[in-house]
Parts: sequence; structure tokens; C-alpha cells
Amino acid sequence: MANRDPLAANISNDTYLGFDFGNKKIGTAVGQVTTRSASSLQTLRSPNETPDWQAIGKLIAEWQPAGLVVGISRKADGTDNPITPRMLKFCRQLQGRFNLPVYQQDEALSTYEAKQLLFDEVNVNATKLWAVQDQLAAQLILQSWLNDFKNTGID
Repeated sequence: MANRDPLAANISNDTYLGFDFGNKKIGTAVGQVTTRSASSLQTLRSPNETPDWQAIGKLIAEWQPAGLVVGISRKADGTDNPITPRMLKFCRQLQGRFNLPVYQQDEALSTYEAKQLLFDEVNVNATKLWAVQDQLAAQLILQSWLNDFKNTGID
């Protein structure tokens, strides 16, 4: 709980965690439906291409989200990319391990957009970019989902 945002003291059931899944790293973000805003949290390493379930569990325990949002990458024609099956497996594992609803969000170009924002607009160097691009991508994924929240059918 050491990293908890002091503004998160009144966590309610409108909190969601977002994930930008990658084989080597998973970016994370937190957001609230009430404010319709998302913030990046951290990037988790995936040793041997296995998600760090302990670290994910700590985030879930800390933030107590009502649900989880995972970016899903597909080709422009809607067919799966080579990583799409792993993303879908990650969704199933999240739901099975933590018994929370998992929502899929199209992540079209979220990592690319994150890189562009960081490199072009904030002038982040390549080393720092590699470390934070996934958490910003998770923030963009979650923010897109929150922007469309009224259309999700969730009360």
C-alpha cells in the first residue's frame, strides 16, 4: 500500500484497472467511471513471458477494482494478430484468478500513440520510453473504455 495515491482513499466500485498486455511487459493503469479519467500506474515485467500474477494481485488488492480492462490488438480487417490469442488467454486468466469482470477494449495503435506522445511531445529519451510506454498505453486503453462507458451497458 506504500504506492497508493492519497486521492484514492475513498475507492469505490467505480474504479477499474487497465492492462496493456505484452509478452515481456504489461502496462497498468487505474481509472474511475465517475471522473472518466485514467492514470498510468506501472509497468510489470513478465519473466519467461509469464505475467507476474503476484504483482497483478497486489494491484487488485490495493485498488479493489469493480472490473478489469484489457487492450486487445487485432488487424485492421478485424482478424487476429499473432499476439491476439495470448491477450485473450490473459483475459481468461485474469477473470479466473481474480473473479472480476474483464472487458476487452480495442487497443488499435495504443502503444504507437504512447510512443509518439512520449517521444515527440515530451521528448522522452529511448531508454525512458521503453520503461514507461506500456503504462501510458494502458492509460490510453482504459481512457478509451471510460470514454465509451455509457455504451458498455454497465450500471
